[in-house]
Amino acid sequence: MNPYVHPITRLVHSTVRIECTDSAARSSCGSGYLYSFGRTGDAGIPCVVTNKHVLEGAVAGIFHLTLEKEDGSPDLGKHEAVTLRGLRGLSIPHPDPQIDLVALPIGAILNDAGKNGRKYHFVQLTANSLATTELLDSLPAMEEIFMIGYPNGLWDEYHNLPIIRKGISATHPKLRLNGKPEFLIDAACFPGSSGSPVFLANIGSYVDASGALVAGTRVALLGTLYAGPQHTTTGEIRVVDVPTDTKPIAVGQIPNNLGYVIHASELLVLEEAVLQAMKASYPTSRNSPCPCQSGKRFKDCCGVLS
Repeated sequence: MNPYVHPITRLVHSTVRIECTDSAARSSCGSGYLYSFGRTGDAGIPCVVTNKHVLEGAVAGIFHLTLEKEDGSPDLGKHEAVTLRGLRGLSIPHPDPQIDLVALPIGAILNDAGKNGRKYHFVQLTANSLATTELLDSLPAMEEIFMIGYPNGLWDEYHNLPIIRKGISATHPKLRLNGKPEFLIDAACFPGSSGSPVFLANIGSYVDASGALVAGTRVALLGTLYAGPQHTTTGEIRVVDVPTDTKPIAVGQIPNNLGYVIHASELLVLEEAVLQAMKASYPTSRNSPCPCQSGKRFKDCCGVLS
């Protein structure tokens, strides 16, 4: 039996389609990915990471999570819609208002499923998934990349699987474009792609810093898509948030085949905000009764870190 699993086959299970509803019952759709903050061994704080503008004005969000078989593989075709209400109170934004990132803790959802005998199959990205400084230093300005998300809200609804897009880096993934912690990719960034993770895509072989061809695979998280330049009818080029699929954009704006990506290192800044927020909201003692009133101790209920 071949034990090899293609890295993208695994990473498609790291993303979620985010369906948002606002107070007027209008719907929109964006992308997000599962990330474990404060990871130590097998423990961490599981969250969905997306853009702030994806959740803007939303009062509820729906995520579709795939169930897991007893052997640990995904039970494709079997998934559940999980609803989170009161998104404003639940979300933890990046502390810099100019950085379009937000985290939604989902530990309570996962623990509730476990208490009811269900287990979801997903892949959580961690700090170890991020491109290291050494790796970034070795990259040329143009590298192959892929992003995973839900452009125009499209997905494989039956199997609960996202859409994979491929492109190249249009500016160096390490450099701060115009002094900001972001870079450009050359890829079709359609509405609904906001919040998509963008990865380095060296599959099978790559050229190292010396120019030598190396057999091997390098996959690392480079960042999070959030915006794209658009032409207007007057010939101007404006940078706008990649819209969600049912939120209209002004007539006469034509998307370029480019996208702005927030450096993955900003997740480390967001991590500090997540750890502080969770520390403030949790009981002072993990042996305290769980606030969900299950009758269990906090550490055995909603305080389970996974």
